[in-house]
Amino acid sequence: MSACHNDDPRIPSIKSKIRVVPNFPKPGIMFQDVTTLLLDPKAFKDTMDLFIERYKNKNISVVAGIEARGFIFGPPIALAIGAKFVPLRKPRKLPGEVISEEYTLEYGRDCLEMHIGAVEPNERALVVDDLIATGGTLCAAINLLERAGAEVVECACLIELPDLKGRDRLKGKPLYVLVESH
Repeated sequence: MSACHNDDPRIPSIKSKIRVVPNFPKPGIMFQDVTTLLLDPKAFKDTMDLFIERYKNKNISVVAGIEARGFIFGPPIALAIGAKFVPLRKPRKLPGEVISEEYTLEYGRDCLEMHIGAVEPNERALVVDDLIATGGTLCAAINLLERAGAEVVECACLIELPDLKGRDRLKGKPLYVLVESH
């Protein structure tokens, strides 16, 4: 599901605020820079409102944000819908006991970690990140949450790169995006 296909008048403004940086962090990558969106309070609020409108009545108890930009969009959603926020971090960033999940992304390998006990069995979870490319990061997040016993209800991203077909790797989990970038 994509908000970009439902003619919401806020979408074009949101999309126009995302800067594309060629060859970052590596040659051939067209980096989608959301920091320019954050500089525009109306566009940022519209972004958050669209996510909140979608999730406010879905009985979600956990919003899991992927480091780092999932930490920008996840907490406001969690607060607005009355859910807890669980950070999914890069290795060795969380104190205490963690579970981890390695994955492949479009320009290398990485790992996500989550505190043991942050998610209880049968909690309904939403995974939030800024972008889906190949889907590796979201798959790792889904696996981590499901290993802890959560039910992943949906994944939410500001941007999708549909040409990379990351949506197809999400084990049938729904994906909600606001804008597509080709």
